[in-house]
Amino acid sequence: MPSSSRFWPTRADVRRSQRLMRRMIRASGVEPETVAKVDGGLALSEASTKCRYCLHDKACRIWLASPEVLRGYPDFCPNVRFFRSCRRTHRLAV
Repeated sequence: MPSSSRFWPTRADVRRSQRLMRRMIRASGVEPETVAKVDGGLALSEASTKCRYCLHDKACRIWLASPEVLRGYPDFCPNVRFFRSCRRTHRLAV
């Protein structure tokens, strides 16, 4: 059963998920400004919430520290489709 911290994240939980999200955005090769502009910022807010409640934070940290980062996106990430779409949008804009 999930702990209550999964439903009511602490400040430390929020900061940890924000750091992971920033690292994942960088690893995806997209500028943070591009991500922030999608759907007027609503898409980033939704992605941030998914990250905050994700049950794979340990796997995410391990993946971000590994050479796998250079080969694509992890299957466990709930935001993988969002990051891919941002990357496609970013490539078209450049």
